[in-house]
Amino acid sequence: MPQAWWQAPVHQDRRPALRLRGRIAAGIRGHFEAQGFTEVETAVLQVSPGNETHLHAFATALLGPDGSAAPLYLRTSPEFACKKLMAAGERRIYEFARVFRNRERGALHHPEFTMLEWYRAEEPLDVLMADCAAILALAAEAGGSRQWSYRGRVMDPSAEPGRVSVAEAFRRHAGIELLATIPDAAALATEAQRIGIRTAADDTWGDVFSRILVDRIEPHLGNGRATILHDYPAIQSALARPLASDPRVAERFELYACGVELANGFGELTDPAEQRRRLTQEMDEKQRIYGERYPLDEDFLAALAAMPPTSGIALGFDRLVMLAAGVQRIDQVMWTELPET
Repeated sequence: MPQAWWQAPVHQDRRPALRLRGRIAAGIRGHFEAQGFTEVETAVLQVSPGNETHLHAFATALLGPDGSAAPLYLRTSPEFACKKLMAAGERRIYEFARVFRNRERGALHHPEFTMLEWYRAEEPLDVLMADCAAILALAAEAGGSRQWSYRGRVMDPSAEPGRVSVAEAFRRHAGIELLATIPDAAALATEAQRIGIRTAADDTWGDVFSRILVDRIEPHLGNGRATILHDYPAIQSALARPLASDPRVAERFELYACGVELANGFGELTDPAEQRRRLTQEMDEKQRIYGERYPLDEDFLAALAAMPPTSGIALGFDRLVMLAAGVQRIDQVMWTELPET
């Protein structure tokens, strides 16, 4: 029987990575504080946990003194609360947020993890990309490492990240003219089948897109240096505003290191009516696939009308520490572990 994480020899083996976690967090705080950010702490319990089709929340109930119950959820992200703070007048905020996602467990996934989110009012996505480069470099410095590796992929975390658009990545690595297929799921499925990727009759455009992304694109990202994959299809970007030059594309990017997705950034959508339409569509799809849906956060939708143009991003802090520490599993950089079920 394997030893438990709380037994002294096991803990001593884990402790260097855990201490590195603290040094990286301190470095990130220093980075943001030097730029006038405010660290915030938003509520874990929310009326809506988030409205992405494939994210699953933990449900609970708020009991009143009379025993009446109101449904609440553990958040899957602090996003809605942080955007309310931007509407309230904050200009630059960040949070190390404990978040919860059900049905997720593996080398890179955990039901309870730490998400680093930060928001900049009236600043473009390029500034968030620069933040990402700085965070990678300071994490490498904290760990004393010039090279990160994961599952055979190697990169220099101090090198300036490369940039490639989603359309160019699909053209280069899958031979697909992606934007020409939007929003035709059958057209993209035909392209997927041509390169040997399975599809199903009820696949949406997003289902096929995700399958190609994971199988053919992600293995090429974050090799040698980090990669910023930008200009995501708007159909895959429910919380991002579209590019003025091409409404098929949104102001969204993802950061990859050693093939691992680390961060997801947006030029934030601030149109309440359009946001309601998109989130309702996400929940309709969730109902179709999983037979359940989560409520919309009406306060969040109301706050969007008062929120200034904002760029925001979420970074998987545990994954960052995992790469910096050179370990293989996300739970190796968490102070305590959940039992296996």
